[in-house]
Amino acid sequence: MSAVRAVLYLHSSAGRYGADRQLLLLATGLDPERYRAIVALPFEGPLADDLRAAGVEVHVRPLAVLRRSLMSPAGMGRVAAAWAADAGGLGRLARTRGVSLVHTNTSVTLGGAAVARIAGTPHVWHVREIYTGFERWWPAYRRFLSSADALPCVSSATAAQFDRGPVRVIHDGLGLQPERAPRAASRAALDVPEDAFAVALLGRISEWKGQDVLIRALADLPGAVALLAGSAWRDEQRLERELRELAGELGVADRVRFLGFRDDVETVLGACDVVAVPSSRPDPLPNAALEAGAAGCCVVAANLGGLPEIVVPERTGVLFAANAAAALAVALAELRQAPDRIEALGAAARERVRTHFAPERLLARTQELYDELLD
Repeated sequence: MSAVRAVLYLHSSAGRYGADRQLLLLATGLDPERYRAIVALPFEGPLADDLRAAGVEVHVRPLAVLRRSLMSPAGMGRVAAAWAADAGGLGRLARTRGVSLVHTNTSVTLGGAAVARIAGTPHVWHVREIYTGFERWWPAYRRFLSSADALPCVSSATAAQFDRGPVRVIHDGLGLQPERAPRAASRAALDVPEDAFAVALLGRISEWKGQDVLIRALADLPGAVALLAGSAWRDEQRLERELRELAGELGVADRVRFLGFRDDVETVLGACDVVAVPSSRPDPLPNAALEAGAAGCCVVAANLGGLPEIVVPERTGVLFAANAAAALAVALAELRQAPDRIEALGAAARERVRTHFAPERLLARTQELYDELLD
């Protein structure tokens, strides 16, 4: 029998959002007779707790991670310093732990390439981002990413950014397969009137996840309620204040529930009639859409990025023109008048998502990639 090989994962956060859940799925789902995971995180958080509870070796240390707030000379200086520390510290860790492969789980995490070189191992750089708005920097960064031995991309839309390199599409798997909690209890818990048409949006509050698009659409949907489940990055908390101000200006503040991050996704999904994913920039493959579909929810999504790879129009959900609050309002208004259609679309979404994005498929394809690089 061949020896079990160690895989060192580098990751950019420590929460329980989409990419975090994908890392947890990978690190805990590997075939223990072939691979074992070691994980490096930039700070403590729920993800670190979940990994340790599953018996995964976790190292918490500063990591070089690109964020919008660091796109300045001073910020890039801090990133460069962390990058150098990654190379030295994690390179030594990789050698002492006998690491066979380095897997950087997001393309904004920088140190993995240097660590793999120091350790003399293949480097897998997982691309979970679409770099719209960074056209000035993208050609150079694309060349940097393409130095990896493999570039698994979470969607065809993500892979389309590359004109060359070791690119392949490996769709995410369902890191969470929630069931909808009972409607009445969920609505009572979230202060949603029983007769209201409720639209949930799950995901981190950001400039491009489309919370503002849903709030604007709400102004054309009398009586409808928006459930915003998610929080902003620590250095972007102004975004929630701006959304609250927008809701007040439009006169819908009393119909927008800011729920913060919720571990009880089942309650949010149980309370809503439909789930909106109104991303204003191309979203690579939002786990919120996967999880909502797997729970049997009708998903109304912007027609861009990886969302059309999840939502089949008029079969498992509805697509609308991105950045068009009026188009979202029309789509939601039509669904409000057709509860049977909502139910049928949700049932079809559940069947397709649970099959096409099964976690076993992600794990099998990822380990096939490891085998290919190592054998």
